[in-house]
Amino acid sequence: MRQTLSIVIPIFNEETTIPELDRRLRELLAKLEALNLSCDVVFVNDGSVDRSLALLRDLAKNDRRYKVLGFSRNFGHQVAITAGIDRADGDAVVVMDADLQDPPEVVADMVAKWREGYDVVYGVRKRRQGETFFKKATAAAFYRILRSLTGVEIPVDAGDFRLMSRPVVIALRALRERHRFVRGMVAWVGFRQTGIYYDRSERFAGETHYPFRKMLRFAVDGLTSFSTVPLRVATWLGALAGVAAVGVGLWAVYVKFYVRGVVPGWTTIMILVAFSASVQLMVTGILGEYIGRLYEEAKARPLYVVAEQINLGDQGLPNAGPARLPPPLTPRER
Repeated sequence: MRQTLSIVIPIFNEETTIPELDRRLRELLAKLEALNLSCDVVFVNDGSVDRSLALLRDLAKNDRRYKVLGFSRNFGHQVAITAGIDRADGDAVVVMDADLQDPPEVVADMVAKWREGYDVVYGVRKRRQGETFFKKATAAAFYRILRSLTGVEIPVDAGDFRLMSRPVVIALRALRERHRFVRGMVAWVGFRQTGIYYDRSERFAGETHYPFRKMLRFAVDGLTSFSTVPLRVATWLGALAGVAAVGVGLWAVYVKFYVRGVVPGWTTIMILVAFSASVQLMVTGILGEYIGRLYEEAKARPLYVVAEQINLGDQGLPNAGPARLPPPLTPRER
């Protein structure tokens, strides 16, 4: 029986990239079909405000291998990946970005590893062209800190560019938390995983859709989704503040009884007030992050809302359904 492969590509304002993406995808699909694979591509339009959706409609009209899922608004990159995984029907599923920083040609190497028996084949960035030193340094630090704090073997220097076998895809579809960190979720489900190294190129066109603010939000989501260490840090800070308070109390008693003519130190008081206030605010902020996530999960809204779908037939539901429930199995999974 011929194996099938689905490629999931989230799209957000990529009208300048889509023509070149189409060209390189067609070359890739021809190469994969020569390897006895039946392939399709699931584009997830994440509320683009340029001509991206119109271009995707034209592509899907002329090639049934191209499938389009259109959101009613922008729901975010990680949710777009999730929607594509929900709809992908291949024996293996590849997730890649549309900006061509992750070269489509590497997918053939991932397929070779998959056929060797690996369930997850993730791309490890050997070189990152066109990125600032600050971004490279912070990314390297983030992955290493996250790996040390979470207890989950999240690959270092690997993004969402990866191939996953059908059992991994089915397992991921059962994980419906709202604040999503897909690469961490793939590591969490386990299975046999390996990496392949590649050089990451510059964006083909346009500007990055991950400015510093989004990168910071993404880092917080990754940390809070897989670790309770920040809550422990709050406990440690509270304990440290308590020890400092005891120390200052002993010092005040000493001054009162053994030092003559000394006015209580204004500087010391200000330092202690500032320290205790900052600790309280930090602890409150950390608690707020986790409580906010509990609030979002308790509402159980759909992860995304679909406005249209092309060449997808009756796969899945029009929308994602309640956040706490996975989408139904496709006919071939039942």
